[in-house]
Amino acid sequence: MRILIDTHVFLWAILEPHRLSDSMTGVLIDPDNELLLSTASIWEIGMKYALGKLPLSLPPDRLVPQQMQVQNIMPLALSMEHALHAHQLPLHHRDPFDRMLIAQAIVDQIPVMTADPQFRHYPIKVL
Repeated sequence: MRILIDTHVFLWAILEPHRLSDSMTGVLIDPDNELLLSTASIWEIGMKYALGKLPLSLPPDRLVPQQMQVQNIMPLALSMEHALHAHQLPLHHRDPFDRMLIAQAIVDQIPVMTADPQFRHYPIKVL
């Protein structure tokens, strides 16, 4: 199954794996799953790091690709269709990065692994 991983799930897997539920860990290690990380999440990580809100052992341009390779996660590029769909979403969630993930999940019909309860207000499958 293709699964879009929310930014915090990716970061938890790297920095705080104890925060992942057993089911999340199971999904992440299942070789039958195709794990995806949005380029919006990669941008979010870079922005938070640059603003000093996300301390990391390595800069994001080194850490993110390294960890994506280690965890066998593929990037999910943003498309024009994703961007155009994001503004049509109801404002249950106001975070622009999360709104883009939701738009990608809707357009590409991909479930999202997240602990954010706001995602459940949208017509997507949440893991």
